[in-house]
Amino acid sequence: MNKKGSVLFYAMMVGLVVILLGLYLAPSVQDFTDITMTSMDCSNESINNFLKGACTAVDVGGFYFIGAILLIGGAFVTMRLVF
Repeated sequence: MNKKGSVLFYAMMVGLVVILLGLYLAPSVQDFTDITMTSMDCSNESINNFLKGACTAVDVGGFYFIGAILLIGGAFVTMRLVF
């Protein structure tokens, strides 16, 4: 096997590991988000605008974190296929 083929398999393996890491981290990130939103009392309607903004940022942050990890893993997989 030549070097190009071995680099292709290596990039696919690294990409798969990164994607699995993102999937394994998803439940713990969700638990962290739930605990944080509970401690900031985000379900209360009478909190000020700064806490509402913080609750929104925490709520969306987990999605962006896991999405970025999955995107990086997908980039590793497709990087060697495209170039």
